[in-house]
Amino acid sequence: MRAASFLFFIIPLVEMIILIQVGGMIGPLPTVGLVVLTAICGVSLLRSEGMATLSRVQEKLQRGEIPESELLEGIMLIVGGALLLTPGFATDIFGFVCLIPVLRGPLAARIIRSTSFGKFQMHSQFQRGGFRNKDGQSGQTIDGEFVSEPIDDVPAAKANLENPNKPQ
Repeated sequence: MRAASFLFFIIPLVEMIILIQVGGMIGPLPTVGLVVLTAICGVSLLRSEGMATLSRVQEKLQRGEIPESELLEGIMLIVGGALLLTPGFATDIFGFVCLIPVLRGPLAARIIRSTSFGKFQMHSQFQRGGFRNKDGQSGQTIDGEFVSEPIDDVPAAKANLENPNKPQ
């Protein structure tokens, strides 16, 4: 809680100091233009990387694999997009680290290795070739046919079960 409060106050201060310094070097309009340009680049990169990550998640799920790195990369894309939309250069650096695949992939792999994020297992009835019973053994498939009978051809015994008060 203290760390979050500390960051909540420190990050805007650092951003203001950097913006003032850059504005003093290149001028106020180019500084604002640069901030807007990084936001535009970030949004377009977020869109393309988000779609690529989503397709990789779908491919892994179809193969019955856990898309652990792709899910973590998706979270990193959301954080990176939010950081790039925040005005400032320090947050833009961290935002681009989260959005650029060459930087995001190794960072996600390191996070997975250092935490319990990668220890989840996927238990699916479709995994490893179909339905399984509680013991993990393949179930037995029974092939059969059925005939649908019209309602007015229902046998008398069945009619009595449905309405026991009705005389035959």
